[in-house]
Amino acid sequence: MDQRSIRIVRLFGTALLLVGVVSALLGPAEVHVFYWFEDGGRFHYEGAGLGSLMFANIAIQIAGYYVIAVLCIPLGYGHLKLRWWTPAIMTTLLIGWLIVGLPLSLVALMMLVTSKGVSLVSLPFVALGFILLYPVLPVMLLRFYRSPSARRAFQTAEIPSNWLSETPENVKVAVSLMVLLALVLHFPLLFDGFFSLFGHVAFGLAGTVLVDLSIPATVVLIWGISRRYSWSWWFAVVFLALITTSSATTFLNISPHDIVAQMPFAPLEIEALSEIPMRGYQLALFVGVIPTATLVVVAVSRRSIIGPGDYSRAV
Repeated sequence: MDQRSIRIVRLFGTALLLVGVVSALLGPAEVHVFYWFEDGGRFHYEGAGLGSLMFANIAIQIAGYYVIAVLCIPLGYGHLKLRWWTPAIMTTLLIGWLIVGLPLSLVALMMLVTSKGVSLVSLPFVALGFILLYPVLPVMLLRFYRSPSARRAFQTAEIPSNWLSETPENVKVAVSLMVLLALVLHFPLLFDGFFSLFGHVAFGLAGTVLVDLSIPATVVLIWGISRRYSWSWWFAVVFLALITTSSATTFLNISPHDIVAQMPFAPLEIEALSEIPMRGYQLALFVGVIPTATLVVVAVSRRSIIGPGDYSRAV
């Protein structure tokens, strides 16, 4: 790669670093928004606070800022210093984003429009930005990081033998999606422990316990899949299939408006949600996209995890 291309890579790294630093600053600053919805705040309405939809919306945005910072700051440094691990991580993240990015982008767009008051004039520009995020830029970047010129630029020294360099790409993608699932499983705690249970819905302490058990189970499976233990593949397939089936059967059998009515949302939020023409299959597709995508990736990665016909690597 010529010096001009290297300068472009470093310019992109500078942009990533700036995005990460800004996100790291916005995360704590966004906490102040909670006070705007408290009693006496400029945007207060009855029922706003812990348990309301707006509270969960703000909390998820804060978490998103921190995730962006954790990803962009190291990757920005990797681009600036042309570290060998940068293309490996970027390729894994880009493939994962192409798998689950469309529904997540639509949700992020909806949250931005509803919470930030995007005007009709600026809405087309916001939509264009999201189109660039999915799929235009990911596809372009993926082609670049897989190109020979990128390998020449980043592999300036001998690549060490470690997990990142030796693990098959599909296994790394499966691990990244399971990490995403572990993070997303925290979100139901903001909705009174909401947990879909094969055609039923658990709330309160019961739902919180089920969520609390699911998160460490996912973490254990992440460790097992990353080490390519055969038992982790079997348990991951069963676990992900159960979560996917449970979500599908719940949202296909229970009206979304009936679920919303049981949520501890503010009256104004329930009224607004009741006017949205939601269908059960739409929620089933949305809630099930991450576990379903993860299930598919884990399933097709069987040979990379336990090998063809290899049932002996249990430890």
